[in-house]
Amino acid sequence: MATCSYLLDPTDPRAPSTEQWATMSETERQRAVEALPSELPRETAPEGDEHRDPKEKALEALREYYRRLGRSVYLSAELPVYYPAERVFAPDVIAVLDVDPHPRQRWAVLHEGKGLDFALEITLAGDRKKDLEDNVMRYAALGIPEYFVLDLRLNRILGYRLSAGRGYEPIVPQAGRWASQILGLDLALELGRVRFFSGSAPLPHADELIARLDEMVRELVAKEQDLARALEEAQAEAEREKARAEQQRAEAEREKARAERLAARLRELGVDVEDE
Repeated sequence: MATCSYLLDPTDPRAPSTEQWATMSETERQRAVEALPSELPRETAPEGDEHRDPKEKALEALREYYRRLGRSVYLSAELPVYYPAERVFAPDVIAVLDVDPHPRQRWAVLHEGKGLDFALEITLAGDRKKDLEDNVMRYAALGIPEYFVLDLRLNRILGYRLSAGRGYEPIVPQAGRWASQILGLDLALELGRVRFFSGSAPLPHADELIARLDEMVRELVAKEQDLARALEEAQAEAEREKARAEQQRAEAEREKARAERLAARLRELGVDVEDE
């Protein structure tokens, strides 16, 4: 077997090429993958909440959807991705279908045995050429089946899908939605975020799920309070009924006693009183 010639360049970290990978032992492969940086230097300054929020909401919605669906899909944000001998990159959101979704520090394609299925970039004030032009060429060349861009500056979504032998072709929206064959969902633009749809049903974001749960809890608490009040009122009415019954019994006893005294007095006076 040929000797492995792979060396990691810290200034330009790249995974081994397919040829180098084939010559490496399992131990060498593991060491090579573990040596790949899991954090990348920022080329631009962070873009703030307007960039972070739609990324987090997209991940939350997709994770909850596939969890309920019972399908193993790996989802991550800004994870370093290493294709063989290619310059590392880190899309804002990635999805890889039907793999173990355990946490990772990096995605090394040869190590994982599979490349990305879906990539989403969110562009606002950063390198728009990278997201809108360079990545369209690069991701198609890497064979990533679908690539979407949320362009917050122009308030639009762009979608691309691999077409056999022709690279990426634009995904034409229908009624304001872009169909993702990979995710089995539609994407739409809503209040500066990507809203995913399963058929006609929108996928809720985590904050919406929490709000719904809070509302359900409030309704449950209100129902329990209403039930408690109704129970207290029923108990109070029962106590009042009991008190009235006791009062009526006491009154009957007093009436009986008075009748008995009157009968006794009449007998003393010689009046014949027939017992009833």
